[in-house]
Amino acid sequence: MADTQKHQSFFEDVYAVTRLIPKGRVTSYGAIARYLGTGKSSRMVGWAMNNAGSQKPKVPAHRVVNRNGLLTGKHNFGHPDMMKQLLEKEGIKVVKDKVKNFDKLYWDPMKELGLD
Repeated sequence: MADTQKHQSFFEDVYAVTRLIPKGRVTSYGAIARYLGTGKSSRMVGWAMNNAGSQKPKVPAHRVVNRNGLLTGKHNFGHPDMMKQLLEKEGIKVVKDKVKNFDKLYWDPMKELGLD
């Protein structure tokens, strides 16, 4: 399989997991990578999120943050405050680009989808 096909397949898997994150919850790039069995590929999950805006059905990329709850992908949302606004619309409080109560809002696909 060509590298481009591998990346497209991986990206599709990332999008499928991301679509399962419930409203009002967040997860991390690393959690998605671990769930997909590629624990060291959190950066690739980030690259997938860069392209999420053009996907159909819609991918709620705003629910994916770094391992500390920081909105590190906010520059991919057109306006610097858009990621924050999308999260706050779902009831998630964001202070200084960090999800407040991150540990309580954290959605771990390994546990939530039954692989843990």
